[in-house]
Amino acid sequence: MSSDSAATSTVPSVDGECMFDVSLIINNERVGATDGKTFDTRNPISTRIATRASAAGVAEARAAVDAAARAFPVWAELPPGRRRELLLRAADALEARKAAFVDAMMAETGSTSAWADFNVTLGTDMLKEAAVLTTQIRGEVIPSNVPGNLALAVRQAAGVVLGIAPWNAPVILGVRALSTPLACGNTVILKGSELCPRTHSLIVEALIEGGLPPGVVNYVTNAPEDAGAVVEAMIGHPALKRVNFTGSTRVGKIIATTCAKYLKPVVLELGGKAPLLVLDDADLEAAVDAAAFGAFLNQGQICMSTERVVVDNKVADDFMALFSRKARSLRAGDPREAGPAVLGSVVNMATIERCNALIDDAVAKGAQIVAGERADTTLMAATVLDYVTPAMDIYREESFGPIVAVVRVDGEEAAIATANDNEFGLSSAVFTRDAARGIRVAKRIESGICHINGPTVHDEAQMPFGGVKNSGYGRFGGQAGVDEFTELRWITVQTSGRHYPF
Repeated sequence: MSSDSAATSTVPSVDGECMFDVSLIINNERVGATDGKTFDTRNPISTRIATRASAAGVAEARAAVDAAARAFPVWAELPPGRRRELLLRAADALEARKAAFVDAMMAETGSTSAWADFNVTLGTDMLKEAAVLTTQIRGEVIPSNVPGNLALAVRQAAGVVLGIAPWNAPVILGVRALSTPLACGNTVILKGSELCPRTHSLIVEALIEGGLPPGVVNYVTNAPEDAGAVVEAMIGHPALKRVNFTGSTRVGKIIATTCAKYLKPVVLELGGKAPLLVLDDADLEAAVDAAAFGAFLNQGQICMSTERVVVDNKVADDFMALFSRKARSLRAGDPREAGPAVLGSVVNMATIERCNALIDDAVAKGAQIVAGERADTTLMAATVLDYVTPAMDIYREESFGPIVAVVRVDGEEAAIATANDNEFGLSSAVFTRDAARGIRVAKRIESGICHINGPTVHDEAQMPFGGVKNSGYGRFGGQAGVDEFTELRWITVQTSGRHYPF
């Protein structure tokens, strides 16, 4: 991408600090909204303007789909080796932007540099894995009852794909929204999050720098109040063939309803309330390390975050002695400052207000705070609540913050029942020294993902990633992703004469 078509630039903000200026990208060109409308994103700690972004309306949304539709026939027919080459070049371009991604994520979401660095690393891996998939779009020959009939099941690119990515793991989830669809021969539009438009724009810049032709990848941002109209304009466009959305269950239901209105297939990866089960024969030190990592990585703002630790009463006291000590050792600090902080800022004060309300409700109903406390800034300590019961809001509600609920139970059956006593079903974990027992328990947990003796937070580009219940449906990753973003067609060739009854 040439410098004059880059989606972002750095300009002085109204309060003297630098801020990012972000444009839309349509047909590989940097454009603004027709009416000149913009919106601002603020740093969660300083509250100063971090990014000023173009706010697309319905016209720009439709123009993005039009551009992708024009580019689709050529991109879909491009030899897979050529698509692979361009995706690998894009992976290199993404990795080369690591410093820019770190700056953008710290400014827009309060991320730690370590979390931003990991986002770029996994995002790069996802593009490389997608490059491998270009030659893995397979079909099959199906035996036919008609003599001389060669019956083929063929997978073909679906068309234009809309990817809607959230702010919490912006590089990982932004790349995931685009990479497999592109590998399959689809063209794409990324709708960036209103909370991190600069971060998401960098992904599209890297893809274009990798050599993707005009219109193959497009970028749209919108002001929060325009989200519904902008998204429906794209979903309702006749050329739009697939949608994928990662975000809250509340918004996911709206997306699903809109897709149903226009009969558009959609992949939904939504909220979570991941349980980590500590059975009576667990390695407690290993369970503590996994629980702390899963609960407090990125301040608990991950769909797979460990929100519930379900621990057998036989080992609960010993586990809690270790776990509370571990949580108290994790420092929260301003990610812009040097120091050993493990936790950075949550994304905004609304998160703090939600977490404080959950803490207050739990304590009022008998829970005990054994680490951390309520917060009055976006820098919240790692917080652990013990003796949580079903009567408390935090037992069921997703906190999406650095607080974890500990539920004590009697035995394996109660642990499984507690794990399943929730509307969500994305990730889960089981700790036991008996692998066979772990598999038996994992099979009974209602979740799309379960890790035995590992953390609930675990993602790899080639794995079938997704949930059940109110955590969504469909799968990202590997062959499962290929299935989601291609059309399965039945094609026959009559290789000999055929008898007809009339």
